[in-house]
Amino acid sequence: MGTAFVGGALSLTLAALAYPSMLGLDTVSTSNDRIIANTQWGPLTEGDRDFVVKVRAAGLWEYPLGVIGLQKGQSPAVKTASEHLIDGHAALDTTCRKMAPMLNITLPNVASPQQVAFVNQINAKTGKDFDTDFANILRMTHGSIFNTIAKVRSTTKNTLIRALADQANDTVLDHITVMEKTGLVDFEQTLFQQTTPPKLPSSDLTPPPPPAGQPMVVLTPPPTATAVPVDIDAAAAGAGVAPAPAPTPTG
Repeated sequence: MGTAFVGGALSLTLAALAYPSMLGLDTVSTSNDRIIANTQWGPLTEGDRDFVVKVRAAGLWEYPLGVIGLQKGQSPAVKTASEHLIDGHAALDTTCRKMAPMLNITLPNVASPQQVAFVNQINAKTGKDFDTDFANILRMTHGSIFNTIAKVRSTTKNTLIRALADQANDTVLDHITVMEKTGLVDFEQTLFQQTTPPKLPSSDLTPPPPPAGQPMVVLTPPPTATAVPVDIDAAAAGAGVAPAPAPTPTG
């Protein structure tokens, strides 16, 4: 799995605001509304920052799992779902990597321990068991984050974060749909797990910050990519201002 995480071109990671301390499936921060920077695109809160990190971390496990699904998936529907994971998260990754330096946000290079465990659990299966775990775990995790995206979209005052939330909403809805189209989702069990997640320590839910100077992992779009990253220039223009240097943290 390690090689799958490294595929694609590399660029240098940038220093940024303090790395978020907690990124669970249901809560992106313990003080979402606290403003940590005033930017030309609107104030940036802890919740906004953690949302960008959360979107990046999702791609760091779902993209390689899509690669695995193309190799091990038994049904055409699972292979199609795998293609959607790769396509959608490559586009989200492009948006996050462009947006992060504008907002002074540090991005992770690996997923959280819980997310890595999901990959290992699914990858350990073969045949129909692989397809079943693939569809159900991914339907559960996408369903868990769906409401968070809506909350961020409806409450953020930052133009760039709104644009990312729009893209993430479309991507997650697409991924929920293709998982359901496999015909393998056990809705009773999946929705129970989605609404009653296990109580895990924050260390299991948090993607570790990258070591200083470590090249940034890039999720390369597939040759047949259809998902489109956010047009950052257009999103910035939506704030009514021209591009400018990165923001100054407020503390």
